[in-house]
Amino acid sequence: MNHKTTKLREAIGFALAVGATSAAGTGFAFAQESNEGAKTLDAIQVTGSRVARVETETASPVVVIDRAAIEQTGKLTLGDLIQEMPAMSGAPTNPQVNNGGGDGSSTIDLRGLGSARTLLLVNGRRVVNSDVNSIPASAVERIEILTSGASAVYGSDAVAGVVNFILRRDFDGMTASVDFGITPSHQDGQRSGGSLTFGQVGDKGNIIAGLNYNKFEGISSNDRDFSKDATYLYSGYVTVFGSSRNPNGRIYFAPGSPLLAQYGCASDATGVTLTPGASGANLTDYRCYSGARDSYNYQATNLIMTPQERTNAFFLANYQITDNLNAFAEVYHNKTSSNFAIAALPFDAMSDGVVISADNYYNPFDQNFGPAADGSENQFLTRWTSLGQRRSYYDTTTSQVVAGLEGFVGESWKWDAAFNYGHYFSENTSYGYVDYASLSDALGPSFLDGDGVVKCGAPGAVIAGCTPLNIFNIFDPTSVAVMQAAEARPVYSTMYQTRSFEANASGELFSLPAGAVQLAFGGAWREEYQRSEVDYIAIADEAGRCMISQEACSSAVSGKYDVTEVYGELYVPILSDLPFAHLLSLTLGSRYSDYSTFGDTTNSKLQVEWRPIENLLFRGTVAEVFRAPTIGNLYDGPQGNAPQLQDKCVGYGATGTPRNHENACGAGAGATNIPTGGIAAPPTSQSNGVWSGAAAAGFDLQPESGKSFSYGVVYDPQWAPGLSVSLDYWRLYLDDTITRADAQIVVDTCYADDSHPFCDFINRRANGQVDFIREPIVNLGRLDTNGWDLAVRYRLPDTAWGNWVFGLDATYIDRYDNDTNPLSEEDAVRHIAGTYNPSYGMYARTRGRLFVNWNKGDLGLSWRARYVSGFDIGSNDLRQGTSADAGCVYDDQYCYSRRFDDYLVHSFSAAYSLPWFNSKIELGLDNAFDKQPQTLFQNNVLNANTDVQTFDTVGRYLWARYTMNF
Repeated sequence: MNHKTTKLREAIGFALAVGATSAAGTGFAFAQESNEGAKTLDAIQVTGSRVARVETETASPVVVIDRAAIEQTGKLTLGDLIQEMPAMSGAPTNPQVNNGGGDGSSTIDLRGLGSARTLLLVNGRRVVNSDVNSIPASAVERIEILTSGASAVYGSDAVAGVVNFILRRDFDGMTASVDFGITPSHQDGQRSGGSLTFGQVGDKGNIIAGLNYNKFEGISSNDRDFSKDATYLYSGYVTVFGSSRNPNGRIYFAPGSPLLAQYGCASDATGVTLTPGASGANLTDYRCYSGARDSYNYQATNLIMTPQERTNAFFLANYQITDNLNAFAEVYHNKTSSNFAIAALPFDAMSDGVVISADNYYNPFDQNFGPAADGSENQFLTRWTSLGQRRSYYDTTTSQVVAGLEGFVGESWKWDAAFNYGHYFSENTSYGYVDYASLSDALGPSFLDGDGVVKCGAPGAVIAGCTPLNIFNIFDPTSVAVMQAAEARPVYSTMYQTRSFEANASGELFSLPAGAVQLAFGGAWREEYQRSEVDYIAIADEAGRCMISQEACSSAVSGKYDVTEVYGELYVPILSDLPFAHLLSLTLGSRYSDYSTFGDTTNSKLQVEWRPIENLLFRGTVAEVFRAPTIGNLYDGPQGNAPQLQDKCVGYGATGTPRNHENACGAGAGATNIPTGGIAAPPTSQSNGVWSGAAAAGFDLQPESGKSFSYGVVYDPQWAPGLSVSLDYWRLYLDDTITRADAQIVVDTCYADDSHPFCDFINRRANGQVDFIREPIVNLGRLDTNGWDLAVRYRLPDTAWGNWVFGLDATYIDRYDNDTNPLSEEDAVRHIAGTYNPSYGMYARTRGRLFVNWNKGDLGLSWRARYVSGFDIGSNDLRQGTSADAGCVYDDQYCYSRRFDDYLVHSFSAAYSLPWFNSKIELGLDNAFDKQPQTLFQNNVLNANTDVQTFDTVGRYLWARYTMNF
């Protein structure tokens, strides 16, 4: 058996051949034929190792998606394609994410460990933008997905694995295509696009250039039955409900107020609301609030698909300077325009820091509302529907430029050196917000002057340029005009820049009886810089508040760091061509990284391959992994958000009950005047949060580190040519995980351990209601996960009935445990496997992808299916602190687990090569049977009553593409 490597230009040729014939999950390789007869296969690098190998199946488990597979799906963006892979779980963002998204991006979340723990590469080099939709799909030859940790090879972020986009190298001619898609049932979600690719190959090199354009129309949540109403699971009942922040207002009076008795509501916490059609000028214009009758259906004005418009351009070039030296360049640019649109802005006088004066002319209650100086606790809620939806329009550009040299020395050594520059810029303008400072006078004292005009101020002290606001009737034409004049449209921008230089070399050191010992080594330097700017009206203070609604408050950021790295990897063949040892080899690797922010770290790996016979491979990898804090992790300033929260402190502090959670619920959090009946339930499932980096919260953030394990077997039986089966067990653990301490985790952790540092993040009002909760980036305990990957491919021998390829990819999650405080026995370990968890995402135990491809002559047919197994929301174990039912915060009997069904989606496509213009037409039907997403209830999710990061919200979708080759 010969493991000798050969020259670079031959290796490149073989790489392209493999890319054209591989099927996802395997590395089928077929002999190349020429006039000179069969040619020995040459060595190539496969993602997961810098050592060039002849074998396409190595110790690293790599899934390959070739160009043909990409085209068969009909996807215009790479994110839609990769997020279908079974190894994806958790909460990766995509254009279906409206509330919390809207920038058009798609991220990759291998193993559900978060997109920051999956490293993205293009041709083996880092990219500036984690949005895979910014990579031009028509420039990609294949995608290699490594599903095990690889920090010893690539450094930080390669924790769960690596996704490497290999760009096209040799293309001669021109290809043009146009694309169109629409939902046949609803006639919405229209997409249109086109691409043009040109390539020329000469004696000394080649160039490839191309343009891509695609546009997707948005889809309203009101146009789908599953999403048009805000649906809750509450105290055992499924209820169509909404937000108490409704346009007619919801008014709460302080305990002891005589107004409570006047209306005779069921409880002090019920509140009153304006009777529709009434003016609001009299006390009799109001009635007791009823959630079933008066709540606002915010779902009807949301989106289940955000609109996007995207343009890509790319240029790839190679030039052979000498027989031993080649120059190359890779350039691509992306511009994306997109937006989100959610319900009109809710108003909360307390949280928004706005006082409605008792002396306001339109105030019939003669009471102050909001954080008034007299200490009253009257609360006023409404919703600014006169401003329309809250929406933000994003313009994002991404540019990546790589230039370098590569060559070879002697018979086996090859090297490359390259400079890599990335630039990302995003600017977004938000609409539908209010400059509350401009309303302070309009909501302050006002009076009816002698000329019959209501004026701000008092007689003899009129405030010039001010029009009083009748907040008690926001439908009044004068109120509408005042609100529209007070609308704020803040602008935000972020620039991120990377500069790096790297050099690599690999080749043979010496030969052993089993083959050549090979070494790969190299070094890299990288600098990353971020600058974010915020409109002055949206600059947050330390409590996350600003001149507009807290959710839109943010902070300017400026910071940078650099890292210097060196690595080495050694491949040692131990036995070869012996009984029960067709090949036994060992790979050792290590990478040293020195960061300007925290210091240095070294991460190593050990890999073993054993082929007892030629077509049976046993493989194993043990690798150290780490992730360094990013600039944002460290230095992001305060910014507001509205997290989901089931507050465990509801009812706490009632007369005669124990008070043993004071730092979570009581005086330690600021609740110094809890009502006798205990802390009242909040008016909505969303609370007030303050996101920040670690520094803003005084947290000393450190890298996270752990180990990745992968053990598997690959079998390509001789008795069934074309069949390949692989089964891999994987395990990963991380200590000191870098993550955001979201509001639910903060409250649950402090409630379980009243001395936990997270208790400092909870801020309550005197009556116990949440004022705000800090949600900084922290090192949050330990994470353990393990499971299995299965891949099956069967390419049948060619027959008179055509060619058939069958495939299956499946992932099973056996364990996903997060211990937020390993030092405390009081804090329960979160068991996430097999569940959907609002703080983590979707971790259904089994995901699968099946496909069948058939072609004969000019006709090709394809069937794909995507499967997500049944899962639970909540737990019957009270210590887990999670339930599918929102009533859990009031009564333990509603703290339970609810089971949800399996999910299976089928898609079909057909392609036919036409006899004219060397062209092809393709038709596809995605989600052919119009499978609807699971209803997970709005008390568990932020968008559309479902998990928009897992399930298809669009429904049956018809698309067509026409391609011409010149």
